[in-house]
Amino acid sequence: MERSVDLQFAANHTTIELLGRDRPGLLSEVFAVLTDLKCNVVGGEVWTHNSRMASVVYITDEANRSPIVDPDWLANIKQLLLYVLKGNREWRSANTTVSVGLTHTQRRLHQIMYADRDYDNQNGDNTTNERTKPLVTVENCIEKGYTVVNVSCPDRPKLIFDTVCTITNMQYVIFHGTIVAEGPQAEQEYYIRHMDGRPINLEAERQRVIHCLESTIKKRSSEGIRLELCSDDRVGLLSDVTRIFRENGLSVTWAEVATRGTQAVNIFYVTDASGDPVNSDTIEAVLKK
Repeated sequence: MERSVDLQFAANHTTIELLGRDRPGLLSEVFAVLTDLKCNVVGGEVWTHNSRMASVVYITDEANRSPIVDPDWLANIKQLLLYVLKGNREWRSANTTVSVGLTHTQRRLHQIMYADRDYDNQNGDNTTNERTKPLVTVENCIEKGYTVVNVSCPDRPKLIFDTVCTITNMQYVIFHGTIVAEGPQAEQEYYIRHMDGRPINLEAERQRVIHCLESTIKKRSSEGIRLELCSDDRVGLLSDVTRIFRENGLSVTWAEVATRGTQAVNIFYVTDASGDPVNSDTIEAVLKK
């Protein structure tokens, strides 16, 4: 799946799901389109990994802060966002769907990126610090009929959530698990089987499990400088903030945006356009703007 846009309707907002090839300035273009279309962004999350971008964004009608349900309006939003996602590439493989229901943001992001096979062709392995690189092993426990998955990596928030989501996405059932997180390192052990009760038998499948778990651990190890931006909420705020990032050559690797009462609380991890650390002068200039 090359690019896709999905809209859902919850009790108090409309949910947009985006998937496409990542590039500098992409997030700025997305928020600019939403602002031009009279949409107010009230929350969401953005992940990037392996040259891909996935996001779940919650919007309302700018005028009355209610969910957007007008079919013509929604069709226009999807079409223009697809133009942004495709960039200069052909978009024959672009896909759009509309569904109704609530969304667990991070669970959905895991599903979107797994379906997009973001674990394939991981070019970042050569640059991963050996000290922080996850170690994943997959072996069969023949006498008990399980496959045993061991994960060793630096501990961080939501690590267990991420690994369990990934194992579930791959259609395995966890029968037993042991978690040890003391100090900076976390050790996880899971006894799994296919949904029909079979353990893993093929080497290619074993390697896929390893690559998927390595990928899910690394994609949430946020890269770059963390910027927390809090202010009075207003329509177009995110469009302005991400435009400033783009004008200063910054690329967003991860973002979480939320509205709490009248306050906008936004967290961004940013690098320069090449993925390298941003110098302090650039950060100061961005913060002033």
